[in-house]
Amino acid sequence: QVQLVESGGGLVQAGGSLRLSCATSGRTLSLYNMGWFRQAPGKEREFVASIRWNADRTYYSDSVRGRFTVSRDNAKNTVYLQMNSLKPEDTAIYYCNIVRGSAYNYPADDSWGQGTQVTVSS
Repeated sequence: QVQLVESGGGLVQAGGSLRLSCATSGRTLSLYNMGWFRQAPGKEREFVASIRWNADRTYYSDSVRGRFTVSRDNAKNTVYLQMNSLKPEDTAIYYCNIVRGSAYNYPADDSWGQGTQVTVSS
């Protein structure tokens, strides 16, 4: 329902950092639990991280926990993903979406945006 635009991707060397943004100029994001997902070629889209609507809790996949940090600024209708200590395995297109479920790791909408490409060189 919310039109989301991902940005901030790029090419970075292993060990480097990148910050992704997920923003909308339409409906406010303040009412939604938001998550980040990624998809590499030939693989299914997978959960990366999520944050509750009021930012009181965050959730991470085992593969990124300790390296990535999800945050949000509801006043700016923006969700962020700070990616540190990047690895080649992190290479994928990154998407944001509303999340649902008790684990806050399941997309609520099958309609995905353009995503933003993250490429990590070895």
